[in-house]
Amino acid sequence: MQNTPEQPRCLHCHRPLRSAKSIALGYGPTCARKIRRAPVDTSGYKPHQIASARELIEDAAIIPLRSIVFVAVSSDGTETYKTAPNACSCPAGVKGSRCYHQLAARMLLAA
Repeated sequence: MQNTPEQPRCLHCHRPLRSAKSIALGYGPTCARKIRRAPVDTSGYKPHQIASARELIEDAAIIPLRSIVFVAVSSDGTETYKTAPNACSCPAGVKGSRCYHQLAARMLLAA
């Protein structure tokens, strides 16, 4: 019996990914477009937080864990945090501040 590697799937819709760009991104072109265009209220976030949230999504550094809970990688890549649209286990989130992990979760859920 031959072991075949499982085909990479979109982190959003779970369809198979075929192109190298989609595999590297973690999202198919349709889902990536939906995420970029998703109407998300960014008021209360600083411009660098918005850019960091988009970068987190583009780098496939935030993945769904449960329905609204995600695992996000820290900016330096050394830690992971559980995040949701209104809470995060990162240092800023624990203090009650809004972090870019929460914004990235909102963007993904809005799509």
